[in-house]
Amino acid sequence: MMPDEMARPLIRSRGEEGGSRRPEAPTSELGAPVIGILGTGDFSRSLARRLVASGYQVVVGSRNAKFSEALFPKEAEVTSQMEATSRADVVFVAVFPEHHSTLVELRPTLAGKTLVDVSNGSKISRDTPSNAEQLAELFPESFVVKGFNTVSAWTLQMGPRDGSRQIFLCGDDSRAKSRVMQLCRRLGFVPVDLGLLAFSLEIENLPLYLFPSWLIPVVCTLSLFAFFYAYNFLRDVLQPYVTAGKNVFYKMPIETVNVTLPAVALVMLSLVYVPGLCAALLQLWWGTKYNRFPSWLDRWLTSRKQMGLCSFWCAALHAVYSLCLPMRKSARFRLLIAAREVKEGAVWVEEEVWRMELYVSAGIMALGLLSLLAVTSLPSVANTLNWREFSFIQSTLGYCALATATLHTLLYGWNRAFDPAQYRFLLPPTFMLVLVVPVAVLLGRLALLVPCVARRLGMIRRGWEKSRHVRCAPQEECRRNGLEEFSNV
Repeated sequence: MMPDEMARPLIRSRGEEGGSRRPEAPTSELGAPVIGILGTGDFSRSLARRLVASGYQVVVGSRNAKFSEALFPKEAEVTSQMEATSRADVVFVAVFPEHHSTLVELRPTLAGKTLVDVSNGSKISRDTPSNAEQLAELFPESFVVKGFNTVSAWTLQMGPRDGSRQIFLCGDDSRAKSRVMQLCRRLGFVPVDLGLLAFSLEIENLPLYLFPSWLIPVVCTLSLFAFFYAYNFLRDVLQPYVTAGKNVFYKMPIETVNVTLPAVALVMLSLVYVPGLCAALLQLWWGTKYNRFPSWLDRWLTSRKQMGLCSFWCAALHAVYSLCLPMRKSARFRLLIAAREVKEGAVWVEEEVWRMELYVSAGIMALGLLSLLAVTSLPSVANTLNWREFSFIQSTLGYCALATATLHTLLYGWNRAFDPAQYRFLLPPTFMLVLVVPVAVLLGRLALLVPCVARRLGMIRRGWEKSRHVRCAPQEECRRNGLEEFSNV
């Protein structure tokens, strides 16, 4: 009976079988380049496993080979650093950068070979030389390539299915980079060439950034939350206590938060579409699309996705808080008090019933549209859509979500804007402040839909420029009269 090859483990551990520690043909293909690894840490062990599984011959250089050999797969040979570097074609330097100087004695054996620096710094640096540049100074006769520093040991061990597929590379020697790029592809990753070794500092800084694209949206969300929470606290909690001695501080953990969250969600959703309107107005003013936007507008435009997700997060929390409102003891007590105070007679108020029905329905619709926007912003979903489908969802349906959320807020306010009792401490109701930005955005969008404005903006975005006075005409007429069409300018 023939042995089942699929039942054999991909990588055998040491001690399962005796024999040589040399790479075997079934796992490491004969003729494949020998890959050396300097270092025996977690990253080195995961890299060795991945290389062996991809068919490479792996030799690991260690200062204490006997102690470290049990940590690596059987197919990888663990030996001295000198022997490993003399046998390897490509060498991964997987030691901390402060220990690079201890490898100087290996300079003769590393001459003419490709060194892959996988190290990272301990803090973001801007002016000092990168670890890769310092390594290149220590080994001037070697070809240093920066890479693999943005990939974790877990991703290497589990494969690109459970992590990022991109490997950022840079180096001064094109042949060395090509060799490392081929290695990346064989491991199942996608190499991204970022140029010369001078760019290595930026690659080393990449793993040290803490949500750089989320900083502005998160700060904006927290600032709006703090403002609206303080505003609601003054009106709904502090004012009754100051004017009537009524203690309603129990509202702070849930009710005040629940009133604040939708305010933040609606304003953040409005801020998603404000930079697009500003960009359109600037293009109309300039009469061209070829002028650079101000830097603040560029940053705002690139933060729209994160702002939309912050809006969705606040709206989802608002829905959860609203569902939990009847569970509170205070709500039950207030319901009992209201039941005792009800006198005989009609308690059905048609206007309030309709307001609440429409208010809740509009809120559900707005949350549903926001959920659709949030799902389609995921790369795995967005990659399945063409540009027209994606822009329809994010723009057309996005404005529908904004309009529905604005309607939800208007139904909540109803006629409270005209009730003097709602102006506590002479402060207008919260919903009036919230509606300022979304109403302005919706009016701005309607202004851009005016036919004459929409046509001019469409011409500008197709390449027409006011300063060049290019005649715009249908394509057939342009070809018939020999005119230059604006879309081809």
